[in-house]
Amino acid sequence: MSTLPSTREPGGASPEPSPEVEARQAIAYTTFNVRQRRLLTFLLGLTTTLSPLTATIYFPLLPLLAHRLNTTAQAINLSITIYIIFQALSPAIFATLSDSLGRRIIYLVTLTLYVSSNFGLALTQNSYVALLVLRAVQSLGASAASAISYGVVADVCIPAERGAMVGPISMALNLGTCIGPIVGGLVAYKSVNYGWVFWFLVFFGVVLLAVVAGFLPETARNVVGNGSREARRWWERPWMTPLRSGTLTLWHGFMNTWTTKPCSSHLTEKGIDSKTDKKTAFAKKKLKILNPLQCLRILLLKDAAPILLVHGFSYMIDFSIQTSIPLAFTDLYHLNELEVGLSYLPRGTGIILGGYATGILMDRNYKITAKQIGHRINREQGDDINDFPIERARTQGSPYLVSILTCSVVGYGWALDQHRHIAIALILQFIQGVFQSSIYIFSNTLLIDILSDTPSTAAATASITRCALAALGTATVHPLIGVLGRGWYFTLLGLFTGLSSVIAIWTIRTWGMVWRNKRVAGTARSDVPGG
Repeated sequence: MSTLPSTREPGGASPEPSPEVEARQAIAYTTFNVRQRRLLTFLLGLTTTLSPLTATIYFPLLPLLAHRLNTTAQAINLSITIYIIFQALSPAIFATLSDSLGRRIIYLVTLTLYVSSNFGLALTQNSYVALLVLRAVQSLGASAASAISYGVVADVCIPAERGAMVGPISMALNLGTCIGPIVGGLVAYKSVNYGWVFWFLVFFGVVLLAVVAGFLPETARNVVGNGSREARRWWERPWMTPLRSGTLTLWHGFMNTWTTKPCSSHLTEKGIDSKTDKKTAFAKKKLKILNPLQCLRILLLKDAAPILLVHGFSYMIDFSIQTSIPLAFTDLYHLNELEVGLSYLPRGTGIILGGYATGILMDRNYKITAKQIGHRINREQGDDINDFPIERARTQGSPYLVSILTCSVVGYGWALDQHRHIAIALILQFIQGVFQSSIYIFSNTLLIDILSDTPSTAAATASITRCALAALGTATVHPLIGVLGRGWYFTLLGLFTGLSSVIAIWTIRTWGMVWRNKRVAGTARSDVPGG
């Protein structure tokens, strides 16, 4: 749980909070301070590297896997498709539950699944069926972290400051896209036992599990409110907390950041009685556990659907390019496996830089939009975005981003088709990384903004959309390149996704706020007894 700055008395006892402090904690949107949010950003960044690292470490291994398992490249590609399918299902299941049960317990469960699946993959290297099954479990364990992290951001950040967390988290998330292909390419190049890749992932997963179990605080608002409510169950508290003692001063100083005497007030951040709030929270938990497919409802919302399309198309482009790289660069430029892995670096670097810049620009655009309409940002309680054009703030300049991305995709296809120098293809990959990352981040953040009551569920819906489109792209990229050629394939892909995204962005900016307010008003009416 979160704290205000600690004021401990000699002997380690915490003083009772004053009525003024209690009132401030009850009113404030969050009691997590700047330092705590920075630590959270670091922890979330570590967990979100899991999915991209696991996905991209696999690409350079594809020829080696086909040879070792005595099967075809198309059969090995099926394991990628299965991974993407479960990449969509995992957030739909686990992120939805994290909105109900809390963030920590879901992190612990998914990381345990992840470590177990990689252990099985490392030990079972001669079975194609085992590869498919364990890759599915691996994806279930790895793929919920990103959606849950967006839920944590919504828990502890007001809309005007979310970019400051989302940007660095996205940078860390995409660090895996740089490391993964290099590790996988090195293993494939040396032609050693590919099981070492999965042993590496076992080690990484165990480290993450220990860090999350030891230090990550609970942030879910229906569990700890704005951070002032006590996390009571053992899985809701960082397990390193008991190490605070007089003989462990190092741990005492660090863990003091996370712990304090809980607020004894019966008021929550919404000013309602905590006993009543607990009953309401329990009812909501039951509903969400019994109805994890509420993601499908979000897919049909008029204000959310265009955002999901923009988000999904950017991911479809990214995965189509990633899947095509090993074969294209091997055939056209005669690269070995390690060099193929290194060829992912420009794209990964672009994604990291794009994520960092987008986080800064989102907060800047929010402030500019607020100034334009004469809106005063409420940094204590957070803004009520029902009267704020959040769609306009988040999508400012986005048509230009989509246009540049489209041009880079078309140019990339023809650079490969005409067998131009490899530097051209790598530069275009860097450009794609920068702008694809920007589109991905602003669309995902906007979805969280308009569905802030269930942020992880909203992020899970985004995952379903992008993974469905990515699976379509992955399944069709090689057959369509065989029919159309690389130039025309990437031209059609870029133009279709680009034009569709521009139309969707125009719809968001023109009608998004109107549709959102109608939806919120309808929800409010349905919550009124007898309504």
